[in-house]
Amino acid sequence: MQFAIVDIETTGGFPQQHGITEIAIVLHNGTEVEGKYETLVNPHQPIPAFIANMTGITDTMTAAAPSFEEVAPYIYNLLHDRVFVAHNVNFDFSFVKYHLQQAGFQLNTPKLCTIRLSRKVFPGYRKYGLGHLCRELGIAIENRHRAGGDAMATSQVLDLVLQNNGLRLIKEMLKKENHSQLLPANLPEDQVVNLPKEPGVYYFHDVKGKVIYVGKAKNLKKRVLSHFSGLDTSKKRQEFLRTIHSVTCTVCPTEFIASLFESVEIKRLWPIHNKSQKRFEQLWGIYLFEDSRGYLRLAIDKKRKHLEPLASYGLLVDAHRALWKLVKQFELHPSLCFLDQNSPAVLPDVTEYNQQVEASITWLRSQKETFLIRDKQSCVLVEDGVFYGMGTIEADISITELDTLKSYLTHYPENEVIRSMIRNYTERYPARVVRMG
Repeated sequence: MQFAIVDIETTGGFPQQHGITEIAIVLHNGTEVEGKYETLVNPHQPIPAFIANMTGITDTMTAAAPSFEEVAPYIYNLLHDRVFVAHNVNFDFSFVKYHLQQAGFQLNTPKLCTIRLSRKVFPGYRKYGLGHLCRELGIAIENRHRAGGDAMATSQVLDLVLQNNGLRLIKEMLKKENHSQLLPANLPEDQVVNLPKEPGVYYFHDVKGKVIYVGKAKNLKKRVLSHFSGLDTSKKRQEFLRTIHSVTCTVCPTEFIASLFESVEIKRLWPIHNKSQKRFEQLWGIYLFEDSRGYLRLAIDKKRKHLEPLASYGLLVDAHRALWKLVKQFELHPSLCFLDQNSPAVLPDVTEYNQQVEASITWLRSQKETFLIRDKQSCVLVEDGVFYGMGTIEADISITELDTLKSYLTHYPENEVIRSMIRNYTERYPARVVRMG
């Protein structure tokens, strides 16, 4: 088996924004080192002071070096028919692949991470960063934080792996169906391997255990793995992957329950990497009042803390749409509903008009039904038009008493996303709706 052990130094952490300042490639035939390539690279951007202090590579040193585009053909020829090996391989591979691509070369070689290999072959160490691991294994690193020194140290780690019957493990890790090479370096493989293939909600945690992302899935294992497939080199994605240290999950009976529970958990935990569903909801309501002339009037306003609306909506446009529906269905006067000030100035009879408003209110209230959504063993309760909660009830159990039903369910706060999901679900699957009372 032919390996290319790679190490790079860069101006920062993200391929699309930062350049390579140095690259070293150690060629290994599975038994011994058979060659080495090393060069400084001109990144055509300033090297930050803290990186220069760490690596010793300065702007002056790289000014006369070739650009990556100049050395790209040689680098590609060294890499394209070998296994790409690096310590935390996703970092080095993402940079090299991206910059080769910019130079017109498509690198599609298998990759191998010596951090993951070492965790399996040499278990029990406190840390597996290159410096810590080499101290544990008795490997002396020359020119630490320089590409040549780190690449040679990584090649010695690979040697020790191979000497400890690691070839079989390497072959397993290189199989297409083995996803370990896709995973972020800090995420234990067994946590992903042991995920169920069932619907549910999953949580990514940072190094301190804090939840940084919540997602839902029809198949938990497949969905979690999908986060790590492909090669998105954007700063946002790379930062996200770097902060993932563990994954946990909650199995749900159906994908619909998982969708509702995901929304509950995003609102509860407010994870840093979730963007959708995190806007603060500005709820709107349709309110009833009587003006000085005795007209009952419907109006849209922001939902008030101590005043219950006839109906509430997450978006102003939805509230307008609903009120216009009432105007047309019950022949209400648009200007008396603050919708169209250009409507005819002649107002209807107060008594007759108020009866029409009362009829519209009766209809609105009739829409606040109490019903269940039952699918297999899952159960979602909506009480008086408001999401109450959900849980699991055996399919052959029939419950008609609301209080008894609630004892089977967990109560959760409602939000506009949940309201929308329930509305869409009941329209799509009316046979699963069981009305009560």
